[in-house]
Amino acid sequence: MEMALNKIVPASWNHDGTFRHTMEGDDDMPGHVKSSLMGPSLNIPIRNGCLALGTWQGIYLNEHRDQGGWGGGHTRRIIITLQGQS
Repeated sequence: MEMALNKIVPASWNHDGTFRHTMEGDDDMPGHVKSSLMGPSLNIPIRNGCLALGTWQGIYLNEHRDQGGWGGGHTRRIIITLQGQS
């Protein structure tokens, strides 16, 4: 997934004038664009107390910053909200 997103939104766009907001590193604006493509949240059905995913489905956390993100100065939090009937 990361290689595909890097081809869709390359960090080189920070140097060719595509992006104007480049002060926070080469991966900042590409990170914003990639994040908007992926979306900020997802809904996952739960059936009988288990995630109701298909055979080849999974849940992935994508970090689009190399200079920020995990271990690089930014902290991330995962928030889980359960809705439904018991």
